[in-house]
Amino acid sequence: MALAKDYASVIGRKGEVMKAALGMNYEEFESGSIAFDYEKMMRSTGFTLEEIERVQSLTGVGNTPLFELRNITALARKCAKPGYGATICAKDECANPSGSFKARRAACAVAFAKKNGYKGVIAATSGNYGAAVASQAAMQGLKCIIVQEAFDSKEIGQPEIIEKARACEAMGAEVVQITVGPELFYEAISLLEDTQYFNASLYSPFGIAGIETLGYEIAMQCRERFGKDPDVVVCTNAGGGMATGTARGLKKAGSKDTKVYGASINLTGLHMASDEQFNKKSCTTGHTGFGVPFATWPDRSDVPRSAARPLRYLDRYVTVTQGEVMCITELLATLEGIERGPAGNTALAAAFCIAQEMPEDQILVISETEYTGAGKHVQPQLDFARDNGIEVRFGNPNEDKPGVNVILPESAKDFRVHDLDLDRMKNSLIKKALTTYTLDPTEEDIKFLAVETALTVDEVKVRIDNIKKAL
Repeated sequence: MALAKDYASVIGRKGEVMKAALGMNYEEFESGSIAFDYEKMMRSTGFTLEEIERVQSLTGVGNTPLFELRNITALARKCAKPGYGATICAKDECANPSGSFKARRAACAVAFAKKNGYKGVIAATSGNYGAAVASQAAMQGLKCIIVQEAFDSKEIGQPEIIEKARACEAMGAEVVQITVGPELFYEAISLLEDTQYFNASLYSPFGIAGIETLGYEIAMQCRERFGKDPDVVVCTNAGGGMATGTARGLKKAGSKDTKVYGASINLTGLHMASDEQFNKKSCTTGHTGFGVPFATWPDRSDVPRSAARPLRYLDRYVTVTQGEVMCITELLATLEGIERGPAGNTALAAAFCIAQEMPEDQILVISETEYTGAGKHVQPQLDFARDNGIEVRFGNPNEDKPGVNVILPESAKDFRVHDLDLDRMKNSLIKKALTTYTLDPTEEDIKFLAVETALTVDEVKVRIDNIKKAL
């Protein structure tokens, strides 16, 4: 008997589909309430840090170079007060086979799929992860399907997304392109059910464990080069995987004092599932449309419990503008002779500002670079913005209005970061947990929420009381 394929029926079978497609039973980690055993879930992959390093090395993933951005550092020091301007370094993840850090996530997921007899892998993504999964699947001799949220109802796609589809197809993947909206995860779940392929989800513990080597390498390379751990690592933040995995890797390297900052492009006011607004943004990832909702409620993806949980690890969360990211991408090319971007340069735009707050003897690392291509260059993105009625001009980035204009900084001194309120975001997560599961959390629930938000148990109890009074 054929299974019903309407939206409600497919989403209703999500749990059983995921159990087969991920090779793990998430119920083993559940408490029946708010809390779940996160560390047990991470251990369930069977991947130790050493095993991840071994698996990644077999396909040329990892051990990427760390280099100083000397000229950008010098420019930051000219903009800073005397004695300030930390050394800015970049972890060049473009050196991975598919050109981004996402190869680390994909290597573990695809290796597991191969070992456990899956014939193919599926990933729902419009970004670099699709190319990474396609690359690793090709190396492992597995079939690959990438489900890509590609265009609006007029079938107009952004140049960056089209470039990423090209990269996926070049490495042998079948790309299923759909319009913006809730059908992305529906289509992925339906295909997983039909094909019995492995779900190489961005948010599975396989994917997050794969990033831990990145944080570990950053610590080790800084010690070798500078004789000390980095003071700050800045991660571009979207779904939270980069910040989570990097922070976990730093901790495994013993970098107890290194701060982890998240950086997103401010796209406040643009709804990510809006057909009309889909092409009003000039960057497809690394923005607040993903970063904020996934931080305040991680379990909104294609797996029952996300392994990307950034509020556990972020010490600070800042935003930059689209124009600042475009401008720093040009500066990276013209000052350092390095053509990378654009999403990874979100962290660089933020780091350029943050370095000016730090003494010269400190070390700041941006956790990634990424490959660039025809659709990912600054000019086609700005041309696309103009075609969609977006004003592009030089000026003060504070005048930036997402969906209305892209303001390119007139001077290096015009770059700014704006802090997001992590405390408010933590309150939002606690409130969502209470309203989703129970208004009467157990002691284990409260301890879980304390870890989840990097607060004390007493602080969580006070917030719970305040939230319940307000409901």
